[in-house]
Amino acid sequence: MTTGTMSRRLLARLRDLMARSAAPLSELAAVIAAEMVSEVCSIYALRPGEVLELVATHGLRPEAVGRTRLRIGEGLVGLSAATGDTLNLPDAQNHPAFAYRPETGEEPFAALLAVPVRRAGRMLGVIVVQNRAARLYAEDEAETLETVAMLLAEPLAAMAANEPGGEDLATTLPRHFVGTTLVAGLAIGPVVVHGLRPAPTRLLADDPAQEQARLAQAVARMRHGIDQLIAASGELPAAATTRDVLEAYRLVAEDAGWLRRVAGRVAAGLSAEAAVERAASEVRERMRRINDPYLRERVADIEDLAERLLAALEAGAPPPPVPPGAILLARRLGPAHLLDWHGRGIAGVVVEEASAAGHAAIIARALALPMLGGVRDAVAAATAGDLAILDGDEGQLILRPPEDLQRAYLRAARERAARALAWADLAQAPARSRDGTPFRLMINAGLAQELAALDRVGAEGIGLFRTEIAMLARGRLLDVAEQAALYARVLDAAAGRPVLFRTLDLGGDKLLPDADAVGGENPAMGWRSLRVGLDRPALLRRQLRALLLAAGGRPLSVMFPMVATVAEFVAAKALLLAERERVRPPPARLSIGSMIEVPALLWQIDGLLAAADFVSVGSNDLMQFLFAADRGAPALAGRYDILSPPVLTLLESLARRAAAARVPLSLCGEAAGEPLVALVLAVLEITTLSMNAAAVLPVKAALAAADFPAFRAVLETLRRQAGNVASLRGPLDTWAREHDVPI
Repeated sequence: MTTGTMSRRLLARLRDLMARSAAPLSELAAVIAAEMVSEVCSIYALRPGEVLELVATHGLRPEAVGRTRLRIGEGLVGLSAATGDTLNLPDAQNHPAFAYRPETGEEPFAALLAVPVRRAGRMLGVIVVQNRAARLYAEDEAETLETVAMLLAEPLAAMAANEPGGEDLATTLPRHFVGTTLVAGLAIGPVVVHGLRPAPTRLLADDPAQEQARLAQAVARMRHGIDQLIAASGELPAAATTRDVLEAYRLVAEDAGWLRRVAGRVAAGLSAEAAVERAASEVRERMRRINDPYLRERVADIEDLAERLLAALEAGAPPPPVPPGAILLARRLGPAHLLDWHGRGIAGVVVEEASAAGHAAIIARALALPMLGGVRDAVAAATAGDLAILDGDEGQLILRPPEDLQRAYLRAARERAARALAWADLAQAPARSRDGTPFRLMINAGLAQELAALDRVGAEGIGLFRTEIAMLARGRLLDVAEQAALYARVLDAAAGRPVLFRTLDLGGDKLLPDADAVGGENPAMGWRSLRVGLDRPALLRRQLRALLLAAGGRPLSVMFPMVATVAEFVAAKALLLAERERVRPPPARLSIGSMIEVPALLWQIDGLLAAADFVSVGSNDLMQFLFAADRGAPALAGRYDILSPPVLTLLESLARRAAAARVPLSLCGEAAGEPLVALVLAVLEITTLSMNAAAVLPVKAALAAADFPAFRAVLETLRRQAGNVASLRGPLDTWAREHDVPI
């Protein structure tokens, strides 16, 4: 009997046994052992307190059932549950993780195959087969047991649901989660959970050929749905951005590799639904082993497509309605599903595994949809319909908030809406303080379509155009012509307003498959940004040539990121000047600047100011390098503040030296968009600020309400009396609120 025949026969017997009645697990274990020619089959269920209990066995001592317990991570069974991995061991008892349990009588058995049982990513238990002979189980045998584990998920899930022990209490208590803000904003509403699809109940296909035809029809429906999304994307905000992302997503959908794996499962006897679920499960396993954020996002696209394919197999069953103001929770989310949910009316989204460079995050920014990433365990803690608060400004999610907190946030939401209406009038007003001090407020952008915000908020230009974002959205490096066309569209949309193009900032958490960057243990401080450009000068020169071509005789400003020495800046500047000699017409004016992000550059500032036409402080990286604090680490959020006395002293010194050298100085980053920080920077004579477009009007409003001479006096007094305080934020915040400055 072939392994494929064994798999189909085993699944058929289990299906029939479970269909007739609620078969005891011991009977299922006996059938599995017989069909797999194993002397032992044991089933462990996860109990409250992270304990695995032996609930059924064929081949071990019956008295061990209910007595043998292992903690998650203890023994080979606990190791399989902890890692989520299948263990295939020829001599289990000599494995360092083996835990001896004398009541089981398992001493004679050498070979062991352990497979975790999961449902919707949740661990439910472990199934184990054993044999006396020392051998590795064949790959097909392991795949058969993994398929059996899918079937066992249903009875183990039912067992867990009936388990006493505080589950109901846990699902009613408030829970607070901290994540990374991907799109700022506030949403309050009921939870909807993405991906809560019941496991397929029909695992075995009665007619594999007919099942292959069903699969082919569903693939065609899935692809047609993606085509419809792309066609409809022209009606959405930032339509070209959305289309670029969806085109990259369609390339993944057209990739035959993962679809061949699904078809192979169907040929082996699985139903189309079970085959897709197996493929999605394999993708989840791959994701757990991938550290590269970019590759994780691409694998998330495949999982997203698997969800769409399962929906297509349901022959177009209409999705349930979404309650008003709903907040979507997901472990992972692709761009097409985000657009689906947005069309159904969600007000915010929380994704456990997401990065700022991911396709879903790019779409969410284009839609101005509040979004958090990196919110671990939120999906498991939530129940559909739970009230939640998504505070994108503070990077937090609150599940089942108490009534007093609900009322506070509802007031904040009403005030936010009222402020937005009032601030709309500020768009065409000059950025000035109450006493007439002028400011220059600019926006950060990464996609040409974001430039519509220039007029909407009345910004004076783009203080930071992140040239790598469009490439991340498309999933590849662009050639010279493609880059030049993109940069020309940016300059056209800016309509004469300044645009400061930052050269490629690849590496760290922003990787492309063809970009050749290396992460290392500390990728933010590794081979990234200008370091990559100088080591791969052809890559940098292509981008510089594209920028010069895009200018087409117009003024052009280019700045280099992650400069650590003046020598690096001079080398990069030389490459740009050499490319200028090859391009006709040359820019009417070429301004070459440096970002100040690496602290070492502060001790070379005179040399830098002599060589640069302008400098811009990158507050995000400068702060994380100054304090050795990963800005993406939730545990360090808020611990180190730009309003700390030493940082203010550093920035003041930098502003004075730049002014003395007559070199324009600006500051870009998240800090620039905080109204209180903007007020402080202005006192320090840093009055050109670049921020996310959504922050421009709030900063304008704070500046217009502030009495600068009074604020300057307060700040100077606080700095003299600071002592060893970590931050001046508290007293400055109090002063602003007492003087009706909206911060």
